[in-house]
Formats: sequence, structure tokens, C-alpha cells
Amino acid sequence: MHELEDRYLASYAAKSKDSRGRRYKEPEHAYRSLYQRDRDRIIHSAAFRRLEYKTQVFVNHEGDYYRTRLTHSLEVSQIARTLAKALRLNEELTEALSLAHDLGHTPFGHAGEEILNKLMKDYGGFNHNLHTLKIVDKLEERYPEFPGLNLTWETREGIVKHTTSYDKARIPRELEPHLMPSLEAQIVDIADEIAYDNHDLDDGLTSGLISESALESVAFWRNTKEKIERRFPGIEASKKKHQIIRNLIAILVDDAIEESSRRLKQYKIGNIDDVRKHPGRLVDFSDALKQQRQPLRAFLKKELYSHYRVNRMSDKARRFIEEIFRAYIHNTAMLPAEHQQKIKTKKDAYEVVCDYIAGMTDRFALDEHEKLFNPYKKV
Repeated sequence: MHELEDRYLASYAAKSKDSRGRRYKEPEHAYRSLYQRDRDRIIHSAAFRRLEYKTQVFVNHEGDYYRTRLTHSLEVSQIARTLAKALRLNEELTEALSLAHDLGHTPFGHAGEEILNKLMKDYGGFNHNLHTLKIVDKLEERYPEFPGLNLTWETREGIVKHTTSYDKARIPRELEPHLMPSLEAQIVDIADEIAYDNHDLDDGLTSGLISESALESVAFWRNTKEKIERRFPGIEASKKKHQIIRNLIAILVDDAIEESSRRLKQYKIGNIDDVRKHPGRLVDFSDALKQQRQPLRAFLKKELYSHYRVNRMSDKARRFIEEIFRAYIHNTAMLPAEHQQKIKTKKDAYEVVCDYIAGMTDRFALDEHEKLFNPYKKV
């Protein structure tokens, strides 16, 4: 296994033999690498399964077609593995990080995170990257030998250093906040941006919240659409939309590979220590492409994320979560017994309630709200 990595991976890739290991020592597996095992533990976790019913942009009951956190994570993994393979990086670590990057998300997407952060302001706030780390380190209870999933240092580091315009966390000292993450972790950041930009665009068009005619004002979309129309004259609308988005993703992936390869060569990156000590991100888009895609991102922010229907969903979500939170804090005896047992102090109560709500799916949270506040609903 280690010989294959030495043969096929670049010198600056994260290799299993160089891992800093796990918090609780375990014997190596006969035919699965450390990062394969991390990936498998993530896939089999309860938190991963719950992503199926957690909001990306549209709440689950809005329709079966729209992305959830689970389908988003799978799409990020597919894009990230393409990038990792092209750059000769560790696909297994990349896949583990891709599948784990949203485990800590609350119900109802960023609206849920915002209100939990506000409600927890006197007890450290709430950040979904840090909560993901808490899930894999402590909250998942599957093994008799240790708490959590006992993932490798590299996977835990990549989880908490996940950084996009929505994701920034206070990094624990043991995970070296002063250093850059591995290239594999940096790839996941880029893949996440590619996935949510283009798949939110797809969902926005399908929902009717944004229109193709409005997108004509965005050169990146318009130029790609014209290319598809030249290549496939008379193509039907649904296939055209799919081909445009497919090509937008390909443009972004190709640019990220070329720009990242250029930077690795320019800065003479020879090993993973060079990666960590480099003052900035090595995996990124070119400046030209950043300028090209910026109007599309601005369009999505204005026309989709700020749409009145999305704002209504977000406002409802914040109110539902706050009401559930305050009800539990007022009377923690309403929590399931296994959660009540963890409470010894007021701080414990806030943390337990926060963890319990953060783990809810959209539909569970809606059902729980009804049980707590609708007198005709069975409890």
C-alpha cells in the first residue's frame, strides 16, 4: 500500500506512512489505508446519513429534486477526486474530507447555524466546522475502545481548516492554526465552491426563483450557453441547461488544475512541509477566472440567496430553532433521557441542547416543533 503511494503520488501529497496517526492507537488494516478507513467511518456514521434530510438551499419538503447536504457532499467528492487525481494527490484523504466537510451542519442550512451561534454566544458560539470535529471526536458513539470515530490527525485537521466564504473556524492549537492545511484539504475548499455555485444555479433555475433570461446579463453564463447552442443546434431546454452547467464546472475544474500546477512549480513545492509553511493557498483559481465568475456569484447572491421565498424559509427556520432551543433550556426534562444524563451545569445544558438541535434533520426539527407547540399533536 505504501509502495503504491510512493509510486503514484506526488512528493507533496499526504501519504499514509507519514500520517501523525490517531488519538487512540489502532493496528493498521491489512488492505485498507488509514484514509480509506477514515472515509468508511464517515460514510457509516449517523451524522452522514442525516445529511439526506438537511437543507442545501431548499428545505427538504419543497421537492425531491433539489440538492440536500448529502447530495451536495457526494458532488463535492466527485469534483475533488478529479482534482486530486490530476494533481497526483491522495484521493482517499480527499474523499474522506469531502464527505465529512458538512457533517456539522444544522437543520435549515446557514440560517440554522446563524441562530445557534447567536443563542450560544455566552458559551463559545456555534461553528459547523468545529461542530463537525466534535461529532467525529466525541458525539458519534460506535466503538467500545474510544469516543467518536478516532480519525487521523490529517482528516481532523482538514475538517476544521475547511475555508470558503461561508466557512471559517477557530482552530484548536493541536491542529496547528498557524500552518496551511494539506493540498488535499485545499482541494475540498475549491470543490465545495464549484459544487454549490453550479448546483445552486441548477436548483434555482428548476425552482423558477431565477430565470435563464435574467442570466443573459452574466457573461460567463451567456458565453457558455452560446457555445452549447453552436455545438448542439436546436437542443431542448432541459438538456441545454444541463450542458451549460456541466461546461461551467469543467471550465472551473480545468482552471483550478492548471493554476494549482503552476503555483506548485513556481514556488518549488517539494513536500508537505513546504505546503504547510507556504504563506497562502496553493490550490486556487487563476485571477482571470475569478474575475470571470464573480458576476455569476453576485447574481446568485442577489437573485437566489436573497430571494424573498428563500428569506421566508430562512426566517421561519431561525424562529423554529430558537423556539425549540428555549423550550428545552426552560425544561431540560423534555430532552431524551440519554441527553438529560449529560447535564450537570447550566453550561452543560446549553451545550447538550445545542448539540441535540444541530444533529436534527429539517423534518425532525419541524416535527419536534409541532410536538412542543401544537396542543393537538401527539408528543
